[in-house]
Amino acid sequence: MSAQQAPIYVAYSEVHGRGVFAARDISAEEIIEVCPVLLFPKDQLASIRATMLDDYYFDWGDDGEWYAVCLGYGSLYNHSYSPNAEYGMDFEAQTIDFYCLKDIAAGDEILINYNGDADNQSKVWFEK
Repeated sequence: MSAQQAPIYVAYSEVHGRGVFAARDISAEEIIEVCPVLLFPKDQLASIRATMLDDYYFDWGDDGEWYAVCLGYGSLYNHSYSPNAEYGMDFEAQTIDFYCLKDIAAGDEILINYNGDADNQSKVWFEK
């Protein structure tokens, strides 16, 4: 059995130091990456916030009791209010899945809206 290679790579980004880029043309609606997550409970959040992981975890679920550290390249996608990709959480499989909203050319940076909805124009935490 062999692992499927994601069509992406990490490189220098003018957006925020480093980012995720398309290694080949990626078609709209194509899955870019399925990232497993490590879950941690709300009572451990203060410990995570005291580390460099503070900007890299995701809220997990609707009740505010769990958070997730996304493995793979999942925590390295940069933010845009005009994203070319989006993510969805698969709570059962415990993954965060990244997929194309529109065609992405090889070499282009893959950008997501950190608000979790491609159309959400609310300021994100690092802009407030």
